[in-house]
Amino acid sequence: MSVNNQLREWYPFVGPFDPCPPIIVKTYVVPPNQYIPYQPMNLPQFPLDQALKLGTLWPALFSPYESKCGTGGPRP
Repeated sequence: MSVNNQLREWYPFVGPFDPCPPIIVKTYVVPPNQYIPYQPMNLPQFPLDQALKLGTLWPALFSPYESKCGTGGPRP
């Protein structure tokens, strides 16, 4: 497990009498700010137009969001 990988896996307990089909592996995201305890000087920065699209000025704090709901198109 590397520090740069933000997606982590968790293997929950699966009981023999669970009423629903078990989810063997669950995933969660660890935000990158957990690894930067203070803001170092002279961090590289995104250009302002790109920073507005990505939601952060600093590449070290960027965490992409990937939807698990499907294509992300309009809902009916």
